Amino acid sequence: MTSQEPHRNIPLGLICGAGAGALWGLVFLAPELIRDFSPLDLAAGRYLAYGLISILLLGARLPALCRILEKRDWKSLFWLSFFGNSFYYVMLSMAVQQGGIALTSLVIGFMPVAVTIIGSRDDDAPAFIKLAPSLFFCMTGALCVGWQAVFQGGSGAEAGHSSVLGLLCACAALVSWTGFAVGNSRALGRLHRVSSHEWNLLTGLVTGAQAVILLVVALLMDDTAHPHAAWMKFASVSAGVAVIASLCGNALWNRMSRLLPLTLTGQMILFETLFALLYGFLWDWRLPHPLEIGAFCFIVLSVLSCVAAHRKPSVDAVSLPSD
Repeated sequence: MTSQEPHRNIPLGLICGAGAGALWGLVFLAPELIRDFSPLDLAAGRYLAYGLISILLLGARLPALCRILEKRDWKSLFWLSFFGNSFYYVMLSMAVQQGGIALTSLVIGFMPVAVTIIGSRDDDAPAFIKLAPSLFFCMTGALCVGWQAVFQGGSGAEAGHSSVLGLLCACAALVSWTGFAVGNSRALGRLHRVSSHEWNLLTGLVTGAQAVILLVVALLMDDTAHPHAAWMKFASVSAGVAVIASLCGNALWNRMSRLLPLTLTGQMILFETLFALLYGFLWDWRLPHPLEIGAFCFIVLSVLSCVAAHRKPSVDAVSLPSD
């Protein structure tokens, strides 16, 4: 991908957003696959792998990018890497382990509302009244999942979790990633000489450096003796999540961020919620409950109504001259 990417392309942006959501949804399963390791271990392993892969892919292009980027760009990379990756993933992992997949995906499902409201202040954003139906469907879908997960009880795989602690961690992840989504979109909008793929690799480079600190903290806080097989499984899951979610998923998200306005970008996060719920059902080996089916329908309606709000009036819609 080159840095000369189209400014707006809604169909292609929707495809990139759906692809990113499908890949990111797998992240919700990682804490369940290696429950013997702490959230700090998970974050350190994933982002160390992300950083190493980013260095290899940047290669000889890195010195040229360092000359292009200014001091403010490196500051943006640091904070975006922290709130969008390091801190967010620790909170997300703790939320999944303490509250379960359904509760975590519920809270994260409110992210589009926050991002869309922030984006509605942009000059090219549709009128807020046009976005209201999409926000209503989004909140209704999230409440459907929340009622099922919290008040009617989750599946057996989620029994015994501390819902209160999980909820607090999920809320922290929500605030953290909302800030990342907005800040990342703003940064990509002003950096015309850096492609979305290169920005993703630079984010991985900075995140990998932060992961070294995470690793030290994780080793100091976790003195559990894990068998060799557990470490091998941990390494494979960390590498898999780094490639699938961080490298490929982030690349699709960055491309989408340049193709869609911020008000529509927020709605694309719903695809992560949708796929996370789908993977959760497959993991628990069960069919969705009626409220969860309703949540799927409301998520689809939310995205469709937001796309409709961004449609430009056609030439035929222009009023004809009077006789």
